[in-house]
Formats: sequence, structure tokens, C-alpha cells
Amino acid sequence: MEVARVENAVKIYKVGETETRALRGIDLQIEKGEFSALVGPSGSGKTTLLQLLGCLDQPTEGKVFINGEDVTRMNRNQRADLRKNNLGFIFQFFALIPTLTAWENIELPLLLKETPIAERREKVNHLLKAVDLVDHANHHPDQMSGGQQQRVAIARALATNPSMVLADEPTANLDTDNGQQVMEIMANLNKETGVTFVFATHDPRV
Repeated sequence: MEVARVENAVKIYKVGETETRALRGIDLQIEKGEFSALVGPSGSGKTTLLQLLGCLDQPTEGKVFINGEDVTRMNRNQRADLRKNNLGFIFQFFALIPTLTAWENIELPLLLKETPIAERREKVNHLLKAVDLVDHANHHPDQMSGGQQQRVAIARALATNPSMVLADEPTANLDTDNGQQVMEIMANLNKETGVTFVFATHDPRV
């Protein structure tokens, strides 16, 4: 079953009279349950392609389909709803809200979806166990290591049962041991839940 498809995607950035062609006619198909990496050096267009798949940007030419829907025909609010209901994101710099605890960061997407409180508690507890952070539930980001913060970010990305999780350089700011642990957690969650993972990376460990 297809989760995402990109057809002849071109992305051109313009600054004044200068044009930068970040993508040059990309075709890509991602199936449900894949654990895949977009690999290439810095500046090769990995993040740009990830942003198209995440409905964070639109191609200059071409089409992007998520769960069979042509997102290039959607308006800003429709794309935001699709992100909220179908996609999870993991960022290089974790992007946790510093004033919220690990528990509250994971709970936030569920609050945005107006999930009932009992269901939120059950889901957050389950995810904290899955990423081995039950003992850090009440810790704020500045009380956790980089690896622990990234594990919170993984749990947050999975909170709404997305069909696809997009990870932009998820190990770039982690040492070898933490990077390995984070990748193993995501691989295990992929096998256990069937959620599709797509990474942008230049890290050979990934």
C-alpha cells in the first residue's frame, strides 16, 4: 500500500534574480511500513524533498500525494490538517518545547487533536515505556541528554498514530552510542507498529 508518491518534483528557490534549483524532476514512491533513508551530501536536496513529503512546502512543478491525496491541490489549512492527522516529525535539533516536561511534549499533539484525557494518559504512558523514559516523564528538556531529548521527540512523533514519520538528520547531534540507540528504537517501533519511517541523512550509521 502506497503512503506517499512524488511525481516529477522540481523546486526552485529565488533570491532576487538568483535561482537555485534544489530538486530537478524527482520521482519517488514510499510503501506502507518502509524504513528508508534519503542519502546524500549536504546541499543535495534531501531536506527539501522531506519538506515536500511533510507538506511543509510546495513544489515549483510536479505533484506530491500523501495517502492517495494530491497535496499540491490543497490550501494551507488543508495541508495543516493532513500533517496533524497523518504525519509525524523528528528534527535534528529535537524541537522540544523547553517549558514542557517530557510527558507534556509527548501529550501536545494529542491535545491538538482533542483526544480524551484517559486516552492521552494511556498513550503517553505507552510511548514513554517504548522509548525507555518512564523515569524522565517529569523532566524538562534542559534536564535531559541529547539522546533522551531525541527519544522524547520520537515518542511525540508517534503520539497520533501517523501513517508516516519524517526524520531530518535525526542522529546528527548525537554521539555514536546515542545515535545507535535512537536508530534501534526507531527500527523496533517500525517493526512493532508498522509506521513508515523516512530519513534524510548523510550519516553512514543511518
